[in-house]
Amino acid sequence: MTTALQIARSGLDALDHRMKTISNNLANVSTTGFKRDRANFAALMYQDDRNPGAASGADTQYATGLGTGTGVRIAGTERIHTQGNMITTDNALDLAIDGAGFFAVQLADGTVGYTRDGGFKLSATGEIVTASGQRLAQPLVIPDGASQIVISPDGIVTAALPGQSAPVEVGQLQLTRFLNPSGLMPIGDNLYRETAGSGPPTLGVAGQAGMGTIRQGMLEGSNVSTVQELVDMIETQRAYEINAKVINAADEMGRYVVQNV
Repeated sequence: MTTALQIARSGLDALDHRMKTISNNLANVSTTGFKRDRANFAALMYQDDRNPGAASGADTQYATGLGTGTGVRIAGTERIHTQGNMITTDNALDLAIDGAGFFAVQLADGTVGYTRDGGFKLSATGEIVTASGQRLAQPLVIPDGASQIVISPDGIVTAALPGQSAPVEVGQLQLTRFLNPSGLMPIGDNLYRETAGSGPPTLGVAGQAGMGTIRQGMLEGSNVSTVQELVDMIETQRAYEINAKVINAADEMGRYVVQNV
């Protein structure tokens, strides 16, 4: 009975963490470039009283073992980097990545962060920055008076400048990709940091060497499916209720033993 209580308690802890993960996914269903998380479970060690194949007689063996599981734990949360829906905005500085890759931006502490949120703006000095003001890791400045900014699928930025009869190239926006993007560490504000699990960043031209292409006038929406998250929430709630009932049943069995045996 004590073991049953411990097993059920481990289930409640794990399911509570899964519910938090689902809640965070639903809270970010409208967050640009957000990637949903999935909670992964792992069984705890077994208490084996008899191993499969142990001798059951002089020349016979047990076909199955005799063991008791000790519960479950959260093995980790995995970020699912599938493509989100493309949202048309017709804003020249709204950029979406169609395929693999991240935009690299300079963080306040001097390190580099990575994001799929391409809702860029112009700073007071003409630099392309994020909505929070972080500049690109490879700064790109739009000249004063420029108009008709065009960003090609491979990241080349051109603009019409005063006194110029033809559009002028002002720079090129490059992308960064990782061998294991699920290993990136989320730090908030739609940003990630490189970790040992993600592998080193690879900088390249959009549309080449496995990089996605850039779509101007579009944003990548969240890849969260509200329907799927609600189904997972109901499943988690039912499992939580069942584990709570196990605790109640084990408690009643213990009470009966104490009072009647």
